[in-house]
Amino acid sequence: MKLMFIGAAHEVTGSCHYLNACGKHILVDYGMEQGINVFENAALPVPESCIDYVLLTHAHIDHSGMIPLLTARGFKGQIFTTEATADLCSIMLRDCAHIQMHEAEWKNRKAKRSAEVPYHEPVYTMEDADAAIRRLVPCRYGEETELCEGLKIRFTDVGHLLGSSSIEVWATEEETTRKIVFSGDIGNKNQPLIKDPTWTEEADYVVMESTYGDRLHPSRNLDYAAELAKILQETFDKGGNVVIPSFAVGRTQEVLYFLRKIKADGMVEGHDNFPVYVDSPLAVEATNIFHKNKMSCFDEEAMELVREGINPISFPGLHLTITSEESKEINFENTPKVIISASGMCEAGRIRHHLKHNLWRPECTILFVGYQAVGTLGRALMEGVKDVKLFGESIDVRARVMGLVGMSGHADKNGLIEWVQGFKEKPRRVFVVHGEDAVCKSFTECLQVEYGIKAYAPYSGTEFNLLTNKLEYEAEPVPIKKKARIVSDVFARLLAAGQRLLAVIHKNEGRANKDLAKFADQVISLCDKWEI
Repeated sequence: MKLMFIGAAHEVTGSCHYLNACGKHILVDYGMEQGINVFENAALPVPESCIDYVLLTHAHIDHSGMIPLLTARGFKGQIFTTEATADLCSIMLRDCAHIQMHEAEWKNRKAKRSAEVPYHEPVYTMEDADAAIRRLVPCRYGEETELCEGLKIRFTDVGHLLGSSSIEVWATEEETTRKIVFSGDIGNKNQPLIKDPTWTEEADYVVMESTYGDRLHPSRNLDYAAELAKILQETFDKGGNVVIPSFAVGRTQEVLYFLRKIKADGMVEGHDNFPVYVDSPLAVEATNIFHKNKMSCFDEEAMELVREGINPISFPGLHLTITSEESKEINFENTPKVIISASGMCEAGRIRHHLKHNLWRPECTILFVGYQAVGTLGRALMEGVKDVKLFGESIDVRARVMGLVGMSGHADKNGLIEWVQGFKEKPRRVFVVHGEDAVCKSFTECLQVEYGIKAYAPYSGTEFNLLTNKLEYEAEPVPIKKKARIVSDVFARLLAAGQRLLAVIHKNEGRANKDLAKFADQVISLCDKWEI
C-alpha cells in the first residue's frame, strides 16, 4: 500500500497524488500547472492506461485540467467526484480543451509567418475532454461508495467551491485497514452562497493543502458588499470602469451575489442602474449549474433568498455576453460599468482585451478578487508593474489596481489549523502539499513545533509505505530546467514582515485617532523611504 506525490509538491498548482492499494492504481486529482513552475514533477509511476480510478476533489483546472490527457493516453477507468463537480467538469474540461486547441492553432499560424515549420499540437483535444466527461461518476456528499473489494471512499463538503470536497479513502490489505484523507482545497469560512467547510474526525494519514499556510485573512468580519460599493462609487464618479478578472466558476458567482445586494440596497449613489457585464460563456454556464445544485450546496443565507423567490446571483442591469462580437461592444459603451471576465489570473481569455482597453485609463479600476500565482500577469499587476505587453502592444498601467482584501476561497493559516485539529486523534502523519516552497516549509514547521503533529512536506517523487508507516523514497527537489523566479529566503522574510505589519494595523482598530494618525505617518514615511 503506497502513496506517491506527483504534483503540487512545494508548488500551488498541478495537484496530483498516486495511491497504490488493493492491486489498484489510483490518482487523486490530475491538475494543470499554472504560472511559473519551480520544480520538475515526477512522471506517473504507471502508464495512463493502467490507472483504474481517478478521485477528483473539485473542478478547478489546477486539480482537474489534465484528466483529458489521461483519456488521450489510454485511460479507461472511472472518475469519481461529487454531483456538482461532475456538472462543472462537463463545461470546464471542454473549455480547457478549446483553449488548448486555440493556442496551438495560433502558434502554428505564427510559425508560418516566420517561415518556421508548424509543429504545435494541443495538450489534448475536445474529443479527449468528451471521453473524460463520459467517465465521470457523480457521488453524493456523505455517502460511502465501494470502488472494489478492499477500497471505499466518501466525499465531504469542504466549502471551497460548488461541489468541492475532501475525500476519505479506506484501503484494506491482508486484514489491515488504513484510512487516508485528502483535504482538497479547504474553503474559507463565511463565504457567500456555499456552505462552510465540514471537518473529518478520523484518519490514519492526511494529505492537506497549504496555499495560505503562512498568512491570515483580515481578522475582522469585512462587509465585502460595502467595500465593493465604495470602489464602485469612487470609480464611477470619475467616469471609469471597474474591471474584475475573475475565475469563471465560483468567484464570479460570489461577486454577482454582492452586486445584487449593492443594487437592491442602493449602495452606489447616482449610478443606480449601472450595467454589469459577465463576459465569459463559461461563467454563464457555470452560473446555471450553481442554480441546479442550490439545494445541496447553498448556505442558509442564500437559501433564505431562494425561499423568498429571489435569485441570489441575478439582478436588473446584468448582461451575459456570449459571442465575441458582444464582448467587443462592451468597451465601446461609455457608461461607467462593471466588467467581470476570465481568466482570473489574466493569463488567457477575454480579460486580456478588457485590460488592453482599460489599464491605461487612470479613471478605471482593476479589481482582483482571487489568488494570483507567481509568474502570472495578475500577480505582476498586483505587485505594481508599470507597463505590460498585450497582443504585441506595450500598455502603460495608469488604472488603479486593487485587491478585495480577504476575499478568498481558501482557508487562511488559522482555518487550515482548525481543519487539521478537527480530527479526534492526531493522524500518524500529515503530508503538506499545494503551497509555494517557503509556505510548505513554514506551515509544516508550525504543525510540528506548535501543535505536535508529525508533519512532512514531500517533494515530487517521494514514496511512502502506508502499512509500515515509513518513507520508501525521499525525493530531492529538481529545479525546472527553464528559468524560474524563485523568491529568496530574505525576500520571503520581508513578505512575512509585511503580513505582520498588516496584522498589527488591524489590531489597532478602534484606538484614538491621534495615535492612529501617528502610526499612519510612520508607515507612510517608511514607504516613501523604500518606494522606487
